[in-house]
Amino acid sequence: MPPPCSPLDGAPDTTPPAVTREGFRNAMARLGAAVNIVTTDGPGGRHGFTASAVCSVTDSPPTLLVCLNKGSSAAGPVHANGVVCINTLAAGHEPLSNLFGGRTPPEERFASGAWRVAATGAPMLVGAVVAFDCRIVRTVEVGTHNVLFCEVVGVAEGGSHESLIYYSRRYHTLSGPTDD
Repeated sequence: MPPPCSPLDGAPDTTPPAVTREGFRNAMARLGAAVNIVTTDGPGGRHGFTASAVCSVTDSPPTLLVCLNKGSSAAGPVHANGVVCINTLAAGHEPLSNLFGGRTPPEERFASGAWRVAATGAPMLVGAVVAFDCRIVRTVEVGTHNVLFCEVVGVAEGGSHESLIYYSRRYHTLSGPTDD
């Protein structure tokens, strides 16, 4: 297929098409992702938020990235504490995801679920598919978000083999093998 032409001179138009905010958000709804609750505790206080923008960066040193809205009520505590625990949710954790993704006060969020303290001091969800205890080693600002680069200092694998996924603006369950 030939490249699009400029209506003025017939030359190929090399300008990429504009991507609207709505168009981008609709496209991203087609990108399925694990649902996580990212928690923190320390001098900045205990807080947590729901995130699907979590990704592996490298295994040496083991590092994940997490995207955090700069306007989020969790942003201040996360930056002040410098630690997070990324708790990957299991099937049945939809209510907990909604609680941490809404406007519920932080202290009320932690009243649901069972929590223990990770080595960094961040809350770790009992029953998570996997939890990554991390120290934030770098932060990069991009638009409305901060990208947190988090070095993993501990991993706790849960017993569930059913992960909670968010796709097409709905929760879904993904089952994995039950034997290792």
